Amino acid sequence: MSLISSYQSYSYSYSFHVMTFEAGSRVTLLFDFWDVHGPAGMVLSVFVVLLLTVFYELLKVWKVQLGKPFEQPTQPAFPRPFPPPLHSSDCQRSSAVFASSLSESSLAPTEQAVPPPSPMNRWRLHGIQTAMHILQVSLGYILMLCVMSYNTWIFLGVILGSVLGYFIWFPLLSQI
Repeated sequence: MSLISSYQSYSYSYSFHVMTFEAGSRVTLLFDFWDVHGPAGMVLSVFVVLLLTVFYELLKVWKVQLGKPFEQPTQPAFPRPFPPPLHSSDCQRSSAVFASSLSESSLAPTEQAVPPPSPMNRWRLHGIQTAMHILQVSLGYILMLCVMSYNTWIFLGVILGSVLGYFIWFPLLSQI
């Protein structure tokens, strides 16, 4: 009988964390040493989480940017215009105009061919991309665990950091 009563007291000694969002200023994030006990600590924690999320968005842009120089262009920036057809009466006039004007090939857009990288540079680039991927995945899981603290302020910090990071960093992709 004592075995059953000790089992019951043991099974009821665990407290279960309610999984609903709360807006309090007390939370433990990720580790025991990151224990927030007041409004000032919460503001600082939300700011740190926001900065981590902005950095996460920057990592996504850097990873895309590293792969861009080695992509081969598939088409020119704008299509090449076809020259207008010449009639026999226009031949004498057009030959004089063409002789004094720029050549048609100099007006057409040119494609810049990127020389293929050396094998050593390819491995170095692949190593850097792998390290960035590890950092991005790790940071993503850390941010997910922060959200899983079910604190409304931390959740809003992650969302605001993602919006701010996207707003700041993704226009840089169009400049590449």
